[in-house]
Amino acid sequence: MADTHLDRDVLSALQEVMEEDYPTLLDTFLADSEERLSLLHKAGDAETLGATAHSFKGSCSNMGAMRLAELCNELEQLSKQKSLEGIEKLVGEIDGEFAIIRPLYEAERQRSLADNATVRRF
Repeated sequence: MADTHLDRDVLSALQEVMEEDYPTLLDTFLADSEERLSLLHKAGDAETLGATAHSFKGSCSNMGAMRLAELCNELEQLSKQKSLEGIEKLVGEIDGEFAIIRPLYEAERQRSLADNATVRRF
């Protein structure tokens, strides 16, 4: 299930680069994602919606949340149309995808913390 939602190669590369700061990166991504979701729900115009979707897409892509990045891309493209029909449904899909990946990132964080604790003991 996780492989359709997360790119494990991206996460491995991030862990290698971030080392002991990797759990903090995951926490930051989750907190930032919640803020961006809130902004998507509050967006009062297509320009704000598109800008928020664009930045969220980049963040998701950088963190290996590929399906969420795809949905944000769809929302960004939809925000450029004259008609914003279907926006609510797409934002709902983004909410749903985040609900799926959040526990996956939380589990990744716990695994990383456990690995760091094991390494420190040796």
